[in-house]
Amino acid sequence: MTTVKILVSDKLSSQGLDVLKAAEGVEVDFRTGLSPDELMEAIGEYDGLLIRSATKVTAEVIAKADNLKVIGRAGIGVDNIDIPAASKRGIVVMNTPTGNAVTTGEHALSLLLATARHIPRANASMHAGKWEKSKFKGTELWNKTLGVIGLGNIGRIVAERAMGLKMKVIGSDPAVDPALVADLGVELVELDDLLARADFISVHTPLVASTRGLFNDETFAKC
Repeated sequence: MTTVKILVSDKLSSQGLDVLKAAEGVEVDFRTGLSPDELMEAIGEYDGLLIRSATKVTAEVIAKADNLKVIGRAGIGVDNIDIPAASKRGIVVMNTPTGNAVTTGEHALSLLLATARHIPRANASMHAGKWEKSKFKGTELWNKTLGVIGLGNIGRIVAERAMGLKMKVIGSDPAVDPALVADLGVELVELDDLLARADFISVHTPLVASTRGLFNDETFAKC
């Protein structure tokens, strides 16, 4: 039986590593913290590469990957992988689009609540021995408008849970199916309309050329 060699170059949970190690005909090397030069030197002997966000799979790395067949991203974003370079060499790039979607959506709402109630600043004030109750009273989320930019898996999770907090949710996403958004109870609007109406805004877009610098002086001025 041919042995498949996989390099895991970023931190991964022990449960994930155990799944790989238990697979028949798979040899796993767990080597984190490789420099770009070290990765280029090592990658040629591997059939698979498993990463998270720390490893940068550049065109230079891929040029050295003579045996590589697949790059697996244990997460959603693949902006740290040169996909065109991988495609030219026939290397499949895979991610896990729903793997941590609920966790990320809940975390976004946690940050929203913390911001609305000034929790980080109030906590720091309390630890400093102060009692500034009126300074950090914050604002309720009830009946406020949340604008969700990007209505993919995570954006929709945020929208659903925000409605459970009795917020009105509007969303902007040129690629989403309007019928899907309507089923969620989210009002689909243009970006400028969202910026003007929203009390809070949560952004859930991939980092691509069209979204880089999405918020700037011009867009903030419309809020």
